[in-house]
Order: sequence, then structure tokens, then C-alpha cells
Amino acid sequence: MKTQVEFRSSKFPPYEGEEDQINPGLWGKRLAEYLVQKLAERGIETEEMVAEDWGWYVPLRNEGIRLALCCGHQNGDDDEFLCFTEPSTPLVKKFFKKIDATPQLTRLTGALQEILDADPDIRDVVWKEP
Repeated sequence: MKTQVEFRSSKFPPYEGEEDQINPGLWGKRLAEYLVQKLAERGIETEEMVAEDWGWYVPLRNEGIRLALCCGHQNGDDDEFLCFTEPSTPLVKKFFKKIDATPQLTRLTGALQEILDADPDIRDVVWKEP
């Protein structure tokens, strides 16, 4: 299942001082805020974003398993971004059982694909398996 997407856009420059919250050369808060708004328009609720050393972690409200969208600028050109899901694969181990997260991941990646495809300022969208 393709749960990782790379794309290019000049729409999401860093906030001043944002690189102090994560690692130098990395950012993505504007992208995370944009995706939170666009996901909400599609009925997908999120929780408070968290700065990580690689970018931004956006937890989604979901029953049963932890589900999140992770996003940020990639090393390289200032317009290179990456988003990936957590979990990255549909089969999730929880205690002594396995849970199939295919429906949740399909809904999330489908919404993300719609968002990226609908925005003319986002280009060179490439989906990959983790």
C-alpha cells in the first residue's frame, strides 16, 4: 500500500524560527496547518500537531489504533516535501493481536491524494510504498 508521498511546492515556506523547533534545514508547519484544514473539510478530524526532529506529526482522531499524518520539508531544494502515514503499513500489531488498518489508511491517503491533486500550486506528486 502506498502510504508515502513526495511532492514539490513553494506554497509552504518555513516560519521564522521554525527550524529551532526541529532540525536545521527542515520545516513543514505551514504544510501541516494546510493539511489539517483540508482534512477537516473532508470530515477527517485531527488533534494538536507536534513538532518532531524530522518535521510535523499530525495525530488523527481514530478509534482502535493510533493514526497520524507526518509531514515536512525534505533535505534538498526548498520546495521538496514528504508526507507519510503512521502506521506506514496496514497491518498493526497491538498487544498479542494484529489489526488491519486498511480502511483507515485508505481513507487518509485518498483524502491526501484529493488535496494534493486539487491544488495547482502542488506538483510532481509521487506516491511510494514505505
